[in-house]
Amino acid sequence: EIAAVLFFQAMRYRASQPAHPSNDRFVLSKGHAAPLLYAAWAEAGFLKEPELLNLRKIDSDLEGHPTPRLPFVDVATGSLGQGLGAACGMAYVGKYFDKASYRVFCLLGDGEVSEGSVWEALAFGSHYQLDNLVAIVDVNRLGQSEATPLCHDMEVYRRRCEAFGWNTYVVDGHAVEELDEALRQAAQVKGKPTAIVAKTYKGRGIPGVEDAENWHGKPMPKDKVESIIGAIQSRIQTHQVLVPQAPIEDVPQISIAGICMPSPPEYTIGDKVATRKAYGVALAKLGAANERVVALDGDTKNSTFSELFKQVHPERYIECYIAEQNMVSVALGCAARDRAVVFASTFAAFFTRAFDHIRMGAISRTNLNLCGSHCGVSIGEDGPSQMALEDIAMFRTIPGCTVFYPSDAVSTERAVCLAANTKGICFIRTSRPETPVIYPPEEKFEIGQAKVRGWEECVGGELLGDPGSMAASLSQACWIPEQKGAPACSQAAPARGGSVKWLIFKGGGECARGWWHLAGLWSPGESSQAGQRCPAPVPAGVLGLGQRL
Repeated sequence: EIAAVLFFQAMRYRASQPAHPSNDRFVLSKGHAAPLLYAAWAEAGFLKEPELLNLRKIDSDLEGHPTPRLPFVDVATGSLGQGLGAACGMAYVGKYFDKASYRVFCLLGDGEVSEGSVWEALAFGSHYQLDNLVAIVDVNRLGQSEATPLCHDMEVYRRRCEAFGWNTYVVDGHAVEELDEALRQAAQVKGKPTAIVAKTYKGRGIPGVEDAENWHGKPMPKDKVESIIGAIQSRIQTHQVLVPQAPIEDVPQISIAGICMPSPPEYTIGDKVATRKAYGVALAKLGAANERVVALDGDTKNSTFSELFKQVHPERYIECYIAEQNMVSVALGCAARDRAVVFASTFAAFFTRAFDHIRMGAISRTNLNLCGSHCGVSIGEDGPSQMALEDIAMFRTIPGCTVFYPSDAVSTERAVCLAANTKGICFIRTSRPETPVIYPPEEKFEIGQAKVRGWEECVGGELLGDPGSMAASLSQACWIPEQKGAPACSQAAPARGGSVKWLIFKGGGECARGWWHLAGLWSPGESSQAGQRCPAPVPAGVLGLGQRL
């Protein structure tokens, strides 16, 4: 009933063009209900009914949880508690950037409401008065293994949603008229998002299954299928073809391809500049180059220097406060359908809290740029809780993720521009201390390409490698009087490791790294491969932080 009213009464969209920018958005936060989503799109005419029989088959895009392999899915769901945050991001873009008529609908399960990220999203939605957003909570009382904490206590749900600033309706989720009326009223509300709390019964109308535990994710017994189908069909009151309302086509045309900085970096070799500040400067410049560049932060803008973006582009800065999980989900929603070039920043250590949301962003094939500051032990006086030591290891596991660890202000600015034009998730790692500028403003950078200083003097000696703020220190170390043997050169490692290995093979020297946890370095397999490919035995030392903090 909920899906029927949504798809064929409340929502406006072109069924033949699911990703049309003027279409209303729908996020199935309770991703395990994917068959419902597929059935709705089949009823709308986009999918052919026989395709539904391929559900969960290895050669079918109709997976057990929806992904953007399907054109009607904007963000992957299934890891619960994340859909509403993404819906908030879509609604924010629709209201404040596109200034368009499309609305955003999100269907949640009552089980996932136990996730704290849901309440982070509820707080965000009301704070920014997202009156183009409707969250529908399917309260069927049952979780995966037992009843949910509140069961069918609908008044508690109402009070909690209202306490978070949402216009709230409690309805019978099986009553089409009540659902229709609630959605009609929601469309008239201004200044608040709407929550529709729908009381439902899992397996309604199926004897022995309705409102019974231990049926989550289980198929019906084969000997009962015919009778169950008959019972459902007997409740259908009309067989007329349902056609959704057409969208109001008022979304502006935009372009986010090929964004270039308006001017080269304005730094001189030897200047002392923290890479975190260079990030803020670069982001502000990038925002001047394209009005679809958007910045989010988790109440650390005066540390990450995203405040420099806010100062010149306040209308495109989104404060997400201390709710990193929701910040990432909102960022994913902002980037959906390529409506914005999104940068989100906080301390790199705090992104670990949002790892699952980042992982789902990769599954969503989202173009999202994350900047983590205060990396490494250079902020030692603050203690280990603030040090990002695990972040490189974490982001290296994200499929398709590009990791930038710039060495100075110039390479930081170049990294920001590269990230804006790179598909997939990008992570830019910045540091708090001021470090010397080692590259001229005209220096060119490419993803996957290493930079080596002093190569002419290095062959046959040592190669000291570090991607990031230690590069300047290593450069200084290279010029220490040669009292212990061969000379050395320094290397600032690239975003991807192929050329790093090549340099080590050719240089035949030692590679030293630091400022992160050892687990975030090369894997044992990569180290072994490097040793096997060298023409002669090479002493390869790997420096980093061990198990004790």
